[in-house]
Amino acid sequence: MVGYKAAISTALVASISHAFVPSTLPQSPSPNTLEATAIAGPIEQVDERTGKSTGTSFLPEDTIARARKGSPIEKDKLARDALSSIVDVYDYARKIREGTMTWDEVEKADLNTRLKFVGMVHRDKRTPGRFMMRLKVPNGIINSDQMRFYADCVGKYGPELGVVDITTRANIQLRGVKLEDGPDVIDGLHARNQTSFQTALDSVRNMVGSPLAGIDPLEMVDTRVLCNALNDLVSLDPVTNTRGNPAWGNLPRKFNIAVSGGRDDYAHTHINDIGLDPAPHAETGVMGFNVVLGGYMSIKRIAESIDSGMWIPADRESVVTLSEAILRIFRDESERKNRQKARLMWLVEKYGVEEFKAEVIREIESYNRGVKVEDAQPHPTGPYERRDLLGIYPQKQEGLSRVGVLIPTGRLSVDECRDLADLADKYSNGEIRLTVEQNAILPNVDNDMISDLKKESSVGKNSRLKVQAGFIEGNTVSCTGAQFCGLALIETKSHAEEVANRLETLVTVDRPIRIHWTGCPNSCGQVQAADIGIMGAPARQLNEETGKMMAVPGCKIFVGGKIGEDAHLSLDPYKTGIPLAYESLIPELIDILKNEFGAVDKKTKTRKRDIFKKLISPNFRQIGGHS
Repeated sequence: MVGYKAAISTALVASISHAFVPSTLPQSPSPNTLEATAIAGPIEQVDERTGKSTGTSFLPEDTIARARKGSPIEKDKLARDALSSIVDVYDYARKIREGTMTWDEVEKADLNTRLKFVGMVHRDKRTPGRFMMRLKVPNGIINSDQMRFYADCVGKYGPELGVVDITTRANIQLRGVKLEDGPDVIDGLHARNQTSFQTALDSVRNMVGSPLAGIDPLEMVDTRVLCNALNDLVSLDPVTNTRGNPAWGNLPRKFNIAVSGGRDDYAHTHINDIGLDPAPHAETGVMGFNVVLGGYMSIKRIAESIDSGMWIPADRESVVTLSEAILRIFRDESERKNRQKARLMWLVEKYGVEEFKAEVIREIESYNRGVKVEDAQPHPTGPYERRDLLGIYPQKQEGLSRVGVLIPTGRLSVDECRDLADLADKYSNGEIRLTVEQNAILPNVDNDMISDLKKESSVGKNSRLKVQAGFIEGNTVSCTGAQFCGLALIETKSHAEEVANRLETLVTVDRPIRIHWTGCPNSCGQVQAADIGIMGAPARQLNEETGKMMAVPGCKIFVGGKIGEDAHLSLDPYKTGIPLAYESLIPELIDILKNEFGAVDKKTKTRKRDIFKKLISPNFRQIGGHS
C-alpha cells in the first residue's frame, strides 16, 4: 500500500491515472460539528489533507445556500469534502489492519455515503462489511493484465462473494471487497492506468463509446480518444495531476455521457444525460454530433433523451468543451433538495429546450476556445439494420476479425477472468472490449486463428463463456439483484441466466431477443429499453396447502423497447403481478416470444411435457427471494 508520506511523480500523460497519495491525517470531526459546519460554517477552499481544492469551493454562493437547506447528502458534502474520502479510506484501512478499529465503527455518513466517491459502495443490507468497488473504464477497453488483477483482488473472498461484474455502462465492478483491502486495490488500479475515484454517488459515471471503435468498417467516429478525453475532464485534477477532479466533486446527482460511433448506437445515447449521435454536416460534410439530452432511469421517472437542437464537430476540443459547459450549468443550477428532481432532464425542462440551448452556447462562448455550436444536422437516412456484437465478424483491417464472447449476465468468476485474459493474450494482443450488453469482444483476431479460438475449452461446450451463443442467452442483461443490492426485490443474475438457458431449449427465434432483468423500479437493468423486460414486483399465487392467495416474489413484464436508430422506451407494463416461479414465468415468456417475436417451438426429441416437469421440479420451483 502506498504510504501517506510517499512521493509521487506529477508527470502527466493524457488518459493515464496516477495514484493519489494522502498527506497528514487529523482526527475526523464529530457528527455534531459536521452538522453545524454544513449549516453555517465557512467553506474550505483547499483541503489540507489532499492538497486539492474542495468540490464546494467551485460552487457559487447561491448554490451553496441551496445545498445548506438541501438533502442530508448535500449537507454531508458541505461538511466534509467528498474527495477527502480518498484520504479516509487509507486511514480506515490502516486502523483495521492494526486492530485499532473495525469496519462497523466507521461513521455511518462515511460508510454509506462519502466512501462512494472513492468508488467503494457498502452493501450493508445483503453483505455487511463488504463493498462493491466500481472502476472507470472509458470506452469499455481493458487489457489482460487488468483482468487478471481484478481476479486477484476478489479471489480471496470466495466464489460467492468474490466475483467481477461487467455493467450496463461497459464498466467493471469488483464484488466482496473489504475496507482494509481498498487501498491495495486503488494502488493496483493506478499502477495499471485505471481508477475507482468519482465512480459512484454524485459523480460523472463511466464514459460509454463504441465497442467497435477503430475496427468497424461502417464507423463514422472513432470514440476512443473522445471517451478518454472526457474521462480526464471529469476525473483528472489539472492542478495536482492526480486522479480525483474537485471541479466535479460536488455535483447534485450522478451524470451519464455516451458517445456513439455510428448508426448502430451501441452506446445507447437515448438513455444518457448527454448523448452524442454522429451526423455529418449537411453543407460541409464535416463529421460531427447531434446532441441529445436528459435520458435517465430512476424509481420515480423514466425519461428518454430529447433533441437539443445542437450540433458540434466530432473533434476533441468541441466534445470536451460542450460537455464541460453542460456540466457547469448542471452543477451550479440543478436541484439540491429533492434528489429525484436533480437529474439534467428536470433542469432542461425548467429552462425550456431553446433557452437551455442558448445558455449552453453562451457558456461555451465564455470559454473563448473557438468552439462553434450549430443547429442540429439531418441524421443519415436509408435502410440500416443494427449489427450484432456477439459472434465472429470481419473488421475493416484486412485479415482480422472481431470475436464476441458471451459473458452470461456479465458475471465472471475468478477463473473465468483468468480464462478471458488468457484468450486475449493468445488471440487479441491482450485487448478486451466490454459492451453495454455485459459481454466482451476480442478485437484484431487473425483470421487464421479463428478455428483454434473456437476450440478453446474456456469457450467450449462445458463453459459458461461462448463464442457462438443463442439469440436469447446472448442478449440477456441483468442488474446486480438481491444477492448484493438492498433495493432489489428479487434475485436476478442467476435466475436470468437460468431462464435464458431454458428458453433456448424450448423455442427458436430468428433474431436476437433482448431480455433484461431488474430487481426494482430503479431499472438499473434498463428493462424499458429491452425487447422483453422483467422487473421485480409484488405478485400473489395460490397456496395449494391453504387454498389462499399468498404474496410471492413476482414481476412486471415490459415489451417493445428498442435500441439503435429508432430507439424507444416501453414505459407501460405489458403484464403485471406475474409470479416468478418457473411454472408461472416461463409459459408467460414463451407466449410473448411467440405472439410478439415470431418464436416457434424448438424441435426436440424430448417431449415438451417432460421439459415442463423439469421446470417445476423442487430444484427450480422458486426463483424469487429477498421479497
